[in-house]
Amino acid sequence: MSSRGGGTALTRRNYRLSSDTDKPKATGVVNEKLLSDYLHHVFPSTKQGPALVSLRKPLGFQDLGSHLERLLSEGEPTEDSRDEATEGRLGPQPVVLDHTSGFEGLLFVDDDLLGVIGHSNFSSIRATTCVYKGKWAYEVLISSQGLMQIGWCTLNCRFNQEEGVGDTPDSYAYDGNRVRKWNVTTTNYGKSWAAGDIVSCLIDLDEGTITFCLNGQSLGTAFINIKMGPGVAYFPAISLSFKESVAFNFGSRPLRYPVEGYLPLQNPPTADLMKAHKLLGYIKNVLSTSIDTQEERLVDRDCAVWRLHGEPTVLITLAHVFNHFAPLMCKVYLVEDVLMNFLLGILEGGGSVNEHPLIQQLLDLFWLLMEDHEVNECLKQLMMSLLRAYRFSPIIPDLGFQIHYLRLTTAILHHEKSRKYLLNNITFDVLRSVVFFYIKTPLRVREAGLEELIPTTWWPTHFDKEGKDEWEPKDESSDERLRRRAYERGCQRLKKRIEVVEELQVQILRLLLNNKDKATGEASRYIFLNKFRKFLQENASNRGHPTALCPPEYMVCFLHRLITAVRLCWDEGNRKSPGSISSEDAYVPPQLFYNGKVDYFDLQRLGGLLSHLKKTLKDDLASKANIIIDPAEIQATSMDDLDEDEESGAAQRPFGAAAMGGALARPSWLSSPTLGRANRFLSTAAVSLMTPRRPLTQPEKVKVRTLAVEQRTEEDIEGSHGNDGLLLGRPLEEPDQSFADKSLLEIVDGIVMMYNLSVHQQLGKMVVVSDDVHEYAVALKDTEEKIARCPAKRPDIQEELQKSQKVFAEKLNHLSRRLAWINATIYSKEKMLDVYWLLCVCIRTIEHADNTGSLFAFAPEFYLNVAMNAYSALKNYFSPVNSMEELPGYEETLTQLAAILAKHFADPRIVGTDIKDSLMQALASYVCYPQSLRAVERIPEEQRVAMMRNLLAPYEQRPWAQTNWILVRLWRGCGFGYRYTRLPHLLKTKPEDANLPSLQKPCPSLLLQRHMAELLSMDKDMAASFLNSVLNQLNWAFSEFIGMIQEIQQAAERPERNFVDTRQLKVCATCFDLSVSLLRVLEMTVTLVPEIFLDWSRPSAELLLRRLAQLLNQVLNRVTAEKNLFDRVVNLRLPGLESVDHYPILVAVTGILVRILVDGDRQGVSRAASVLLSDPCFQLHSIQHLLGEGGESSSVTAAVASTTARPVVTSLGSSVTPPVLSAGNPERKHFSLHAYTDYISEEEKQKVELMLAFLTEESKQAAASIAPTSEEDLCPICYAHSISAIFKPCSHKSCKACINQHLMNNKDCFFCKATITGVEDYSKPAAF
Repeated sequence: MSSRGGGTALTRRNYRLSSDTDKPKATGVVNEKLLSDYLHHVFPSTKQGPALVSLRKPLGFQDLGSHLERLLSEGEPTEDSRDEATEGRLGPQPVVLDHTSGFEGLLFVDDDLLGVIGHSNFSSIRATTCVYKGKWAYEVLISSQGLMQIGWCTLNCRFNQEEGVGDTPDSYAYDGNRVRKWNVTTTNYGKSWAAGDIVSCLIDLDEGTITFCLNGQSLGTAFINIKMGPGVAYFPAISLSFKESVAFNFGSRPLRYPVEGYLPLQNPPTADLMKAHKLLGYIKNVLSTSIDTQEERLVDRDCAVWRLHGEPTVLITLAHVFNHFAPLMCKVYLVEDVLMNFLLGILEGGGSVNEHPLIQQLLDLFWLLMEDHEVNECLKQLMMSLLRAYRFSPIIPDLGFQIHYLRLTTAILHHEKSRKYLLNNITFDVLRSVVFFYIKTPLRVREAGLEELIPTTWWPTHFDKEGKDEWEPKDESSDERLRRRAYERGCQRLKKRIEVVEELQVQILRLLLNNKDKATGEASRYIFLNKFRKFLQENASNRGHPTALCPPEYMVCFLHRLITAVRLCWDEGNRKSPGSISSEDAYVPPQLFYNGKVDYFDLQRLGGLLSHLKKTLKDDLASKANIIIDPAEIQATSMDDLDEDEESGAAQRPFGAAAMGGALARPSWLSSPTLGRANRFLSTAAVSLMTPRRPLTQPEKVKVRTLAVEQRTEEDIEGSHGNDGLLLGRPLEEPDQSFADKSLLEIVDGIVMMYNLSVHQQLGKMVVVSDDVHEYAVALKDTEEKIARCPAKRPDIQEELQKSQKVFAEKLNHLSRRLAWINATIYSKEKMLDVYWLLCVCIRTIEHADNTGSLFAFAPEFYLNVAMNAYSALKNYFSPVNSMEELPGYEETLTQLAAILAKHFADPRIVGTDIKDSLMQALASYVCYPQSLRAVERIPEEQRVAMMRNLLAPYEQRPWAQTNWILVRLWRGCGFGYRYTRLPHLLKTKPEDANLPSLQKPCPSLLLQRHMAELLSMDKDMAASFLNSVLNQLNWAFSEFIGMIQEIQQAAERPERNFVDTRQLKVCATCFDLSVSLLRVLEMTVTLVPEIFLDWSRPSAELLLRRLAQLLNQVLNRVTAEKNLFDRVVNLRLPGLESVDHYPILVAVTGILVRILVDGDRQGVSRAASVLLSDPCFQLHSIQHLLGEGGESSSVTAAVASTTARPVVTSLGSSVTPPVLSAGNPERKHFSLHAYTDYISEEEKQKVELMLAFLTEESKQAAASIAPTSEEDLCPICYAHSISAIFKPCSHKSCKACINQHLMNNKDCFFCKATITGVEDYSKPAAF
């Protein structure tokens, strides 16, 4: 054999496989006889008899080609046998979805015409092939568990946006969402399906039946006696609602659950399949046979130890095999059925993936002996098959299927060249690779084997009055303790099995994050980094197109695995560079936000648009960060923002976007499991194209070379020789920290972005299962108590209660096992630590960015959002299984977050309305809980005072409701009768969510109250401005409330049925709640700083006191008057107006009055009383009403009260009798503070009695001393006070109160609109 044939660099590209006539007989290292024996052993003939003798003639490489051809042709099916298989079927091969005419509605169809996503109300599509005879099957891979009807239809079926498969006479469907079957009418059938299930659709046209299977288990015959005969043929068909997605398998791949006797609609490639199995057998023979050249014999060996050593005989033999094998491995059916199963078999022995080097050797062989396009296609199809198999494998107790496929994926990615090819071309571009990091939650507990794994279930059984779990170990019985411990052991078993899968997933990511494999080109990590950034862009920029997003349940699992992998890589680098920052202290340096090295797409920055920041802060960038922005780039960026729509033209469409039939280029995350990238968008109305994504913005020009994301190299990221890489442009305020792997900073930044995109919402969504367990546990306990109280003479009631008890117990058994799975995969201690680490990263990043001064405006908004949301998740979603108090450094972290919220909710560098509202809401929630409120009190005093100053800014200049709520929470627990958690009349009703901030126990902050008092006392202008705005808002809120209840009452009194908009009721209740909270803020102010109203040496003090008295009198009169509108609406007890009651508003008013009339000094009390009594709206009986004393009008009030107790017609048209008041508020003819003994102390009642006595006496004296005033001397504005002021220069007149109040908001005269330059006292000249 020549050296040309025996070289180790032998490939199909340079090896001539035809017979070489000039080839010598000798083989170089193997003699002719041994070679013949070897080839006969590798390629044994299957024929027997005389032919065997001729085949055993000496066989060399010259004859091997023809010999192999002859072996492969043996047993090939004839043309006749192929034709027989098609009888009973009409249509083209391969079978696909009919995207030209066989659809209705709007649909996304993948480029392979097997995956479909609904894009309208109810879309339908059928296949291109029909059947009329025989038994046929196809499979549907369920990607989403929503509303779909899957089955069969005839050509005559006409569908529309309301009627689909199963809604017409000749169509039949199974609906696993509603668990029903459809054929014009509908009945219960089958089981509920979930994402990741496979539905098999079987039709028997010999017997006239249709059957469905779910994950290989028959659901029973669904339809019998279906229409058959001449002209009747059935197409596979589906109807699906918006965003629902599936993929069909008509036989282009092996059916996952084949049913005996039923054929796939598409013929399997029988001939190719036979060849592939033969060729694989030959390869196995090569792997298991070695040539002992010394003893000239063949030796059997274990395949697992085979190595590619470049032996000429072996390589030439394999080259002949791969000449036939390589083209076959480009076909998905053969890859899945032959190659994938062979590789899985190699790993079946167990052990770590590293213990099976044969797969690495085989991949080397593939790259050596296959053309590049062949090995590329083979790897692509292999990874797609693995991903599909992983995603649609059923859950079993040991998660064996998932582990099996992940092990093979890991083994393939261990191969460096294959890994880089997949990363560069497949992993993020074609495959939905994040599926590999997802662990699906089983919907059907029994099939998942959770009953075996967790045989004993447990749920909480002790609840307080409000339905909160108040489990204590001492309250637990021995049986309950045993059950709980057995349940916990089952949960631990489950968790350990899930951790095996998670560990494999982390291994995969560790391989993708390898930055040491630079020998064959760019390291894997930098390829991953660029692809990962594009993946984030796709998900961030397509938020308006839900079908293009990575499903949030996948994103949650991906985030946790990525955090684990990144931290492992980070700490590994940290060990090699001891001076660098550890992952425990990780943060993202602020220069990443403005140096152009990392693309943030069009995400909002704290200071607004990036183009605007580049223009306004270019000098700061130059002076602080040594970064220069090219003026031409600033102009180009500005034009880019103006003409964004025009720039997103056809030239930017991805390759393959324009094709016949309305082809559509769609992001790779389209939630169809067929994983196609280019897709057809089908519409019966029109063929349209999606607006393509905006291209990546060009990076900023800095003092070093910058490139687009896809052009970046390792040097651009890590830096070298004075180049800081990602850390370019370090500001002076930023410490010179050492980072071992700068590339990981960008991945950490991407993790934070991922959490903001969809992870947080998904964490909140999965809490529903825990809430369901709680609700069913409460219902079960209530039912058991009713059974215990049920009289023995009522067996019928007893029986019904026992049925309910059984239903609740079965549901709890199911839910508690599901909850165990969710707690292990989503809410485990490890996952909680991941979210906590993310929170700490965000806090440190925000702190470092804040130190840069004006450059803080470049920070993306999502860092603040994630900091707030991560804290919320830790507090609300991970308990009670895991407690936030157990986290390391918990109190310090709370204090750091409190400092961020306190500083930035009014930070002028932050311009976005949404983020400012979010910060305000987060701070409002923060002060509702004792632990977080104490954290606010621990921040430095300077920051606390600045926070209070911002909270006391005038309300007119910003959204004020949340600010007011914060102040109220700081006061709640100190005010008059303000120590309640829930209002007295709502105690017997169960709250929708007992964890709401508004339902937390009072926890006032005396420290922050002191800061508020000092600020208002020292800054007189701010105090006047603040209180004027509070009084303005109170006037507005209460006026709106009164106007709305008038409309509600009018609607209720009409004889016809009237409906009040639910939104109107909600707005009405909101206005009432705002009025109460504003009154409480006034009570807090008048208690902490009474001199603002009572020290008339302060500017505006008298005016503020008069306005306060006026508003208090208006509120009292409206709420306490006879024939009261307020009473009538309260007694209607309308849904949505539950919070509207006498107690909250009257007690708030009483608190203010007591403070200024009883608790003040003599001069202040005298001034307050004179102002209150001089107000024309003052009515003494309104004060008497507080204690249930009606004076002379008590008989009238009693009559009104008895009248209003009659049934009234509500706004919803139903007859409602006002209910008997609850225990804390027994039925009385009058509201009275005496009735609320649990809410109002004796001392408070005595103060109210003193106030009533004092006002009674003062009103008598005032009535005796007041001289009548002529109408001409009254103020023409209010007609309540005498004229006491004259305006300059126009000389018009009014009372001081009116003009002073007017001048706080307007400088124009009431009458002539001239600008008022001054106001002087006026007294009427004496008459002569």
